[in-house]
Amino acid sequence: MDFTESLKMATKTLSANKLRSSLTMLGIIIGNASVIAMIGIGEGAQKYVSGQLQSLGPNVLFIVPGNREARQLGDLDVPRNLVVADADAIASQVPSVTAVAAEKTTQGIISYGSRNASSSIVGTTEGFLTVRSFEVAQGRFLNNLDQRSNSLVAVVGATLAERLFENKSPLGQQVRVKGITFEIVGILEKKGSNLGLDYDDSVMVPITTLASRIVGRTSPYGVDVSFISISANSQEAMETAEFQVTNLLRLRHGVTDSDDFYIQSQDTLLNIANTVTGALTLMLAAIASISLFVGGIGIMNIMLVSVRERTQEIGLRKAIGATQKDILSQFLIEAVILSAIGGVVGTALGASGIFLIAAFSPFEAGVSISAVVIAVGVSGSIGLFFGVVPARQAAKLDPIVALRSA
Repeated sequence: MDFTESLKMATKTLSANKLRSSLTMLGIIIGNASVIAMIGIGEGAQKYVSGQLQSLGPNVLFIVPGNREARQLGDLDVPRNLVVADADAIASQVPSVTAVAAEKTTQGIISYGSRNASSSIVGTTEGFLTVRSFEVAQGRFLNNLDQRSNSLVAVVGATLAERLFENKSPLGQQVRVKGITFEIVGILEKKGSNLGLDYDDSVMVPITTLASRIVGRTSPYGVDVSFISISANSQEAMETAEFQVTNLLRLRHGVTDSDDFYIQSQDTLLNIANTVTGALTLMLAAIASISLFVGGIGIMNIMLVSVRERTQEIGLRKAIGATQKDILSQFLIEAVILSAIGGVVGTALGASGIFLIAAFSPFEAGVSISAVVIAVGVSGSIGLFFGVVPARQAAKLDPIVALRSA
């Protein structure tokens, strides 16, 4: 009997038992859908995190106070030795740096008239726009004169402007930031949240004003900062910039042994994020793959039952000349058909799930072609593997015993 004839007989047999065939495929369908969905969600999360990091700005380095090892071990006692004067020194003395921005953030109530909003209050410097790739939609941004004179001026994000002013122009209006009156001189273009901080829903003031009027001076070395971000001249100059900045800060801080700061590059953060999300994706796919294994066991169980029920048919076919190979191929084809159809249906459900999740989350929808090929291939292989035992059992039946037992 040729392959075509075996395929026709297998298809006819499966069609005659639609409910059983559907239930047999259910495990494979769930397994494939789970694998495709988990890999898609993992890749979507990876793209989302990468986009967040890339939106920090081009060729960016972050200087954070405190020893790297201590911070990684969870030491919450962060030194306040990184100050605005360090940022000014980097801007004036490091030739491989294009722009520098110091930042310090606190939380507070911003009020306009009878409207109040709890928001982030970001103290920063003039270089923020360049380093972090922001644009001003209306008005102007904070400048060096504002910083030197501790001016009571503010720039608001687009979301905060909508919350406080609705359709009214915020420019020239006065808001109260933790009880202190500021004049709004600019509005930022909307950009979205970035690593947990939504600048669109923030108010930005000169960092010296934040230190002197809102949070108070907390460092004996000057106006301390949460971090300093710098933009290198190019991607190739990032290592040079990191080396020069490290040497300058060591000299300024009098460090000889262990640094009291550390520098984190955008690429390093991106690699860490990709490693973590990649590992999570692999773990989720491995967990979902268990469903495929369970589905394969389900196919084997149903096929064993089918062999027992079709003993007379097998004996009759052998009596009229069917070989062991013919019987073996028919049952293997049935198992592969069940798993392959289950794989296709599961893939469609998994892809639909990815797009559904993307519609209600910030993750980007995307179906990995390699994941689809692997999942369908694995499901077909599982059907073939778990179909061998019942197929061999059917092929070895003695035709006389089979006809007698019927």
